[in-house]
Amino acid sequence: MDKTTLVGIVLGLVAVLVGMVLKGVAFSALFNPAALLIIFVGTAASICIAFPWQTVKKVPALLKIIFFNQQQQDLRELIEQFTDWTELTRREGLLALETKIQESDDPFLNSGLQFAIDGQTPEFIREVMLEKVDAMEKRHAEGIALFSQAGTYAPTLGVLGAVIGLIAALGNLEDMNVLGTAISAAFMATLFGIFTGYVLWHPFANKLSEKSKREVHRMELMIEGILSIASGDSPIVVKDKLSSHLTAREAAMLGEKSNEE
Repeated sequence: MDKTTLVGIVLGLVAVLVGMVLKGVAFSALFNPAALLIIFVGTAASICIAFPWQTVKKVPALLKIIFFNQQQQDLRELIEQFTDWTELTRREGLLALETKIQESDDPFLNSGLQFAIDGQTPEFIREVMLEKVDAMEKRHAEGIALFSQAGTYAPTLGVLGAVIGLIAALGNLEDMNVLGTAISAAFMATLFGIFTGYVLWHPFANKLSEKSKREVHRMELMIEGILSIASGDSPIVVKDKLSSHLTAREAAMLGEKSNEE
């Protein structure tokens, strides 16, 4: 579970609900079927119009990425792994990596290692692997754009819902009590639109973007590690080169661990 996503949603709900209490608004005002229909169904309709089905059908998978963290190897462990593989290949040759491919379940890493084993040039390996990274970024961009657009549509639909509600309220000008209730209900669509747009959909898009950047960073480290193995770099050079992908604190911790060993 991605705790920051869950904590953020809870804090957003608490902020709105507590704010309603402090403003003297009854929770029952939230149960407005018309407003919920306009915002949620309207946003879904807008997304279906704006994006092809191939993108829309990925929403459940995208939500899984947003709410759950993928189990990935720590970057420091990955650097140590490449350092060990460098020592192995210098002793036994590149063919020794075939057993490592069988042990790994990362298709991107396995593909690069296989290129190295097959004797492909570092230039060829870099070009092909970077093309794979670029293709992945384009796929991720589609999901990011979907939630970003949803965040744009929802607040606007909230204004539409408020207009519809005010039209209905104007039909009851003779009864001030009914008029007040109708106006209050009219603005619930605006509340739902702004809340979903700026507390859910736009933040969801940003979370996908950040996770995509982290994945690209990890893949770039893998590429450098594979190229170092293919080029026959020494373990010390490999570790120093790959450590540039770490923060200063992480690099220091990696150095301390190496000294202990």
